[in-house]
Amino acid sequence: MRSSLPPRALALSLLLAPLLLACGDSSATDDPASADSSAVAGFDATDGEAPRAAVPLPIVAQEARDGDLVLRVNTRGDVYGDAIVNLSAEVAGTVAEVLVRPGARVRKGQPLVRLDPFPFDLAVREAQASLDEREQAFRESFMPESLVTGLGPTPEQRKALRIRSGAASAEVRLERARWERARSEITSPVDGYVDRLDIAPGERLGAGAPFATIVDVSAVRIEARVLEDDLPLIRVGGSATVTSAAVPGRVMRGRIDAVLPMVDSVKRTGRVIVRVPGEGALRPGMYADVQLEAQRLTGRRLVPTKAIIERDTRPLVFVVRDGRAQWTYIVPGRSNGVETEVLPDSSTGLIPVEPGDQVIVDGHLTLTHDAAVSVATLREREVTEPRRTPASARRDGN
Repeated sequence: MRSSLPPRALALSLLLAPLLLACGDSSATDDPASADSSAVAGFDATDGEAPRAAVPLPIVAQEARDGDLVLRVNTRGDVYGDAIVNLSAEVAGTVAEVLVRPGARVRKGQPLVRLDPFPFDLAVREAQASLDEREQAFRESFMPESLVTGLGPTPEQRKALRIRSGAASAEVRLERARWERARSEITSPVDGYVDRLDIAPGERLGAGAPFATIVDVSAVRIEARVLEDDLPLIRVGGSATVTSAAVPGRVMRGRIDAVLPMVDSVKRTGRVIVRVPGEGALRPGMYADVQLEAQRLTGRRLVPTKAIIERDTRPLVFVVRDGRAQWTYIVPGRSNGVETEVLPDSSTGLIPVEPGDQVIVDGHLTLTHDAAVSVATLREREVTEPRRTPASARRDGN
């Protein structure tokens, strides 16, 4: 049969046929090692480039450590103020100035309200005049006789004559008038915030009438509800971790101050008092989530709980060694949700994770054994990964 190719194309095909057969034989080799090595090295046979190194996968790791595992009881509680002061006037008077407004932050001793000072000044002057009159009457009671005899009264006689003249009682009235004048300026007894202020300039304020509430937010306590089964595990002096939806992302450290004796017979719960250092983040009336120290297991090998995953129904962690992720089977023990203890292997009696080993806590869910990795801190990971806009914001067009 006559070929349809042109003479020049036919001649070229005959020259290239031996070369194509030689390439086919070399590519059909059954050596998987060479193929795998080419794949691992990243050799590109199409363009003849040199082998490329595997790109390390970015991960986040934390160190395993030896320490105490603190088991905790998770519960909720109500925030109360230890210093909620209901202010009332100690003296009656007409309001001249109101120096603060509800919500204002005040310091101890700061003036809040001033009453009209004139009646108080007048009372002091009147008491002073009365005392001067009584003192004059006291001196006149013994001075003529002293001038004649040349002898003054004895200390006992002077005391009796002073009482008889009314000077002693007049002195007390003057002291009281001065005290009332000082109380005409009402000051804050504590550092805090003005929660309520029911007074206005020109209003008559009676003695003992409440008119304001000052709340010291730096002194708060949390009454946490704990099931009666967990109450025996709680110890006074133990640590407490406090969070609140009102202050997202804020973790506060507190101390278990008391375990109250009464148990609610309906809810079967007791109350635990937690003291939180004054930071102003928690305010009376809020709810708070509380983790109470229930038991402390000392001298344990600990890894972050989020580092533990399962492969073939067996728990393991990825340990970074020489830039590669080596999966290591472990026997996990008790956990508090943040850290988990690693128990010795039942066959060897050894703990497969050493203190200081870097175990992967992020980016390890799809890793394979011996994968090349690049360790980044949490801060580095946040910087390199773009922050996503919430779906609600995207829907609103923000």
